[in-house]
Amino acid sequence: MAGLMEDSDEYRGVRIVGSELVDNYTVYVIEVYSGIYNWKVKHRYSDFYDLHEKLTAENQIEWNLLPPKKIIGKNSKSLVERREKDLEIYLQALLAKFPVTVPRALSHFLHFHLYDIHGIAAVLAEELYHNGEQLLVAGEVFHMRPLQLYAVTQLLRHTKPTCINGDAKTDLGHILDFTCRLKYLKISGTRGPVGTSNIQEHLLPYDLSVFKSLCQIEISHSDAKLIKGFTSCKKALATMTVQYSTSSMKEILVPEALEFDHWEAEGTSSDCPITAVVPKWSTLTTVDMSHNHIASIDDSVKLTPQIEFMALSHNNISSIENLQHLYNLIHLDLSYNKLSALEGVHSKIGNIKTLNLSGNLLESLRGLHKLYSLVNLDLSNNNIKQVEEIQNIGNLPCLENVTLTENPLTIIPDYRTKVLAQFGDRAAEVCLDNTNTTERELDTVEVLKAIQKAKEAKNKLNNADKKMSEDFQLPTASSSFPANAPSSPLYRPVISSQANYT
Repeated sequence: MAGLMEDSDEYRGVRIVGSELVDNYTVYVIEVYSGIYNWKVKHRYSDFYDLHEKLTAENQIEWNLLPPKKIIGKNSKSLVERREKDLEIYLQALLAKFPVTVPRALSHFLHFHLYDIHGIAAVLAEELYHNGEQLLVAGEVFHMRPLQLYAVTQLLRHTKPTCINGDAKTDLGHILDFTCRLKYLKISGTRGPVGTSNIQEHLLPYDLSVFKSLCQIEISHSDAKLIKGFTSCKKALATMTVQYSTSSMKEILVPEALEFDHWEAEGTSSDCPITAVVPKWSTLTTVDMSHNHIASIDDSVKLTPQIEFMALSHNNISSIENLQHLYNLIHLDLSYNKLSALEGVHSKIGNIKTLNLSGNLLESLRGLHKLYSLVNLDLSNNNIKQVEEIQNIGNLPCLENVTLTENPLTIIPDYRTKVLAQFGDRAAEVCLDNTNTTERELDTVEVLKAIQKAKEAKNKLNNADKKMSEDFQLPTASSSFPANAPSSPLYRPVISSQANYT
């Protein structure tokens, strides 16, 4: 991908592409371009005049370089068209005079501080020069945009001094010192063009290797495939959030997988040929990759053995896999995915305490009956129709909170008491749909339990009677005795003797 203003010293340019009449004065539309990128700026003549005053006072610009004011007929078509050409020549002359070090006034006039890598980095460096130390001491989350990180990444690739305009406050070194010590970072991108430019921020590559001490990072709207240096954060990172950025967990957890045919986590024995041994995320305990396009929980989770909290909501996951590698996992959010079955899930997440499965395609709860550590379970917005499905979680000893809202079974008459009855003696301990069980409901539950026990006792008695009847019923002649059996009374069929009475 071509760099944003990467060779801006050679490709900077400007032209006036039109004008607009606003509230009885003319606004000139300026297109600034650098490489393949461009953006638009609008200024009236008085803005040009103010700029020129600053430049003549601070940078020894000749006064007559700016086209003169016109009082009479200032909005006439002929004057405006002529002024467009003159002002364009004026701006081109300024950029020619300052090909590298653009004065602050001109930089802001042309919005270099918003779209040009030198201008962006200069503003960031000056901010950190003044406030960086206080931000680090306060331990606050520092917000950056992909555009800012891109600018820093590109400038570090240049073989030029870190301070090209002579102003020590804008030295790139202030940024590098700050990023090296920063612990909490949030990177928020955007979809679509940035401002008035044609820059697609979420498609800009950048490098995170300048961050050596991060404990927490949050990334949104950045193409994960274009992020470099993520693994430099492995030693200290405890919390990671990546949203609207990836279609694969591997792109984040093991970007090396894109370069090698086969890899294994460090400390893992393998019978297969290994082309790479990948270090683990040894301090990572919280991962949030919700709101992405992830289709599977792949084996990259082997690199994150310390994870306790994992959020994968709003993805395209259809099965629960590979989580057996996360021995410390106790909170799992798989809401709003494509899960339709849970068989064998206890072998993957047997130690889970909080499980969110809302917004999936579940009709059955088979597979949840062995999650003995489970405390909180959200099953809302699924397709559970039968109260009997609750039997699969009714005997879980630690379960306290269950949410079943927006399921078909909730329209069943006396839905709450019928569901609570499935928990037997623990009905009073269960909070259903965020509502505590009432005494009245418990009384009804007791009645339902009594009725259920009576039914079970009756069925048991009926089954016993049936079995006894089957055990004592004598066999018939045709099925139990050979054709040549002797005619002793001992072998005479009951049916034959009964026939004599009729």
